[in-house]
Amino acid sequence: MGVVVDPAVPPGIAGLLRANAPLLGRMRAGWVPPAEAETQRRSPSSVLLLAATPLVIALMAVLLESPAAPLGFLLLGGFVFLVLVKIAGISEVTEDHRPHERSLYDRARRHEGRYLIPQDFDEEAAALLRRAQQAIATVLRSHVHAEGLLDAARNAILLPEQEWQIARLLAKLSALRREHRELLARGLAPEAAAAVRPLQGALDNSAAAVAERVEALERYAARVAEAERAYHAREQIAELRARLPRYEELLAEAGAGTMAVAEIERLAEDADTVERALLRTVTSAHEAFRHLEG
Repeated sequence: MGVVVDPAVPPGIAGLLRANAPLLGRMRAGWVPPAEAETQRRSPSSVLLLAATPLVIALMAVLLESPAAPLGFLLLGGFVFLVLVKIAGISEVTEDHRPHERSLYDRARRHEGRYLIPQDFDEEAAALLRRAQQAIATVLRSHVHAEGLLDAARNAILLPEQEWQIARLLAKLSALRREHRELLARGLAPEAAAAVRPLQGALDNSAAAVAERVEALERYAARVAEAERAYHAREQIAELRARLPRYEELLAEAGAGTMAVAEIERLAEDADTVERALLRTVTSAHEAFRHLEG
């Protein structure tokens, strides 16, 4: 299902949000990545290690020129070990707190309310949203859409907007259902139970209204799928018709004459039939689209 983003969000930021659902989930749960300046600031131990370097080098030089040379080598090894440990620690911090995470956090805060993550939907809402997304994908990935047989410009605007509006309503519905279940779980007095019934009715009616929107999308996708099948049939018959002369030539050379000519020529009739079927299915899809807009 992934992240659903308001179509009005700039494409670059929308792509960033969609690509980082797990991180957005952590941020929604309260995790805050450190500011970029914090990730680049030297720790006190780094400062001390840097300040001690000249002294260590000078001491090692003295020891290496003295009878205590083995001690100098030992000091050198220990110092190198400390430096390597520190470098490893810096690398780990850098990996854990990449500037990318802070950048994502800042953009997510700036566009709060204009994107929804999987955690915003309960199980029922998530299933309904997946159905809507599948219907939209069926339309936008079809050849009849790509070839302009449908209203591609309106599809490109209306369908993402439909996805966002459906997702937004389902997220609100999920939040209210969650609160409603928690309220019921605490137990209600008889007087309160009577007042709760209309609220349950409002939830059920809202869910049914959103389901009707999704079903309208599915009807449109079904019409587009019919047009898609007719489109592919037309393409296949056109390819077969292009091969007709070679088959006719083979029949003539083989002395078969008119044995199978009638059967082969039916391809032309089939092509006309499929063309009419394609026009009918495309017209039907347009009608379903107009119903979707209404």
